Amino acid sequence: MTALAKTVAAIAAALLLLLLGVWWGGHPESLPGPLRDAFVDDDRALRAELVDSIQDSFYKPVKQSEIDNGSLKGIVDGLGDQFSQYLTPAETREFRQTVAGELEGVGLSVEEDRRGLSVLRAFDDSPAARAGIKPGELVIEVNGKSIAGVPSQVATGRIKGPAGTRVKLEVADPESGRTRSLDLKREKIEVPAAEGRTVSRGGRDYGVLEFTTFSEGAHGALRAEIDEQLEKNVDGLVLDLRGNGGSLLSEAVLVSSIFIEDGLVTYTKGRTQPRREFDAEGDAIEEDIPLVVLVDGGSASASEIVTGAMRDRRRATIVGTRTFGKGVYQEVQPLSNGGVLDITVGEYFLPKGENIQKKGVKPTVRAVDDPDTDRDEALPKALSTLGGLANR
Repeated sequence: MTALAKTVAAIAAALLLLLLGVWWGGHPESLPGPLRDAFVDDDRALRAELVDSIQDSFYKPVKQSEIDNGSLKGIVDGLGDQFSQYLTPAETREFRQTVAGELEGVGLSVEEDRRGLSVLRAFDDSPAARAGIKPGELVIEVNGKSIAGVPSQVATGRIKGPAGTRVKLEVADPESGRTRSLDLKREKIEVPAAEGRTVSRGGRDYGVLEFTTFSEGAHGALRAEIDEQLEKNVDGLVLDLRGNGGSLLSEAVLVSSIFIEDGLVTYTKGRTQPRREFDAEGDAIEEDIPLVVLVDGGSASASEIVTGAMRDRRRATIVGTRTFGKGVYQEVQPLSNGGVLDITVGEYFLPKGENIQKKGVKPTVRAVDDPDTDRDEALPKALSTLGGLANR
């Protein structure tokens, strides 16, 4: 064989091997047994094999984008962490609309549930309240589409929309299993971060502060309401954090600083993040003013930081039911495809070193509000507890 023939044969053999490599890369099931055993351990080859089988054999066509997004969600779901999630580019757009406050809604405070959204509260005189939606009920469909397994940020974004437009909700009673369909008209919902009122009990006046969110600047609204109550010379304060799912850690520290003059409020640390301590920032109200913090299972995250700090620093008596139990925090990391990774990166700890993940903060005095009645059964217990503190 001439040198030229040898060269041509070598090039042909190389091309054949290249073509076989490309084919087997996408069809590893076609590899001979020993080679398949050696190479299919490669995750990328196995993924290609799985995708190829789906596209060839699944009973209906599947878009490649759906497979890709499902694969990415599966990776994050595999962490077994309920707070870490991958949002597709479309879900990310819905999420950004929600947090930007560009849309209006029906007046619900909710938390994520595997079946959809669990209602924490329907705000007074909102479309949701007028429709009779009550705490504990589940929103399972929005505009005819199930929201089971949909991230809460995305599901709430689907409920919201321009004021005056309509949204259809399927609401379920988790105890009876009965469902009902509601057609609601969206409105501009103005829910103040804090509302204060004076309540008289046993010849004494007490200030009751309802605090609904730890959004930016909310501590200022709360302080203004507290100062107004103190000007009335009330004999104590109830900080009502029921249904407050929290938000910003910085606001939790600032709210705690209204009641605690100095010292540790909370600290955080993660596998790749060093311990970071957060201290009270001063200018607190007088420490001899009796304080009760009222909580329930909807009190989460920043609410639990405040509750735990008040308990550990012996500044307040905790009344209500066990809080939600969210002792971790997340970072939102943008991805190259336009989606985001909302991932848990660390834990926060109460002043005495406790992390309350999945166990919450247990109240000192138990008080339960029955959602099926129009009266508030828990607040009177908080007021009577406050009366006991004021008599000391």
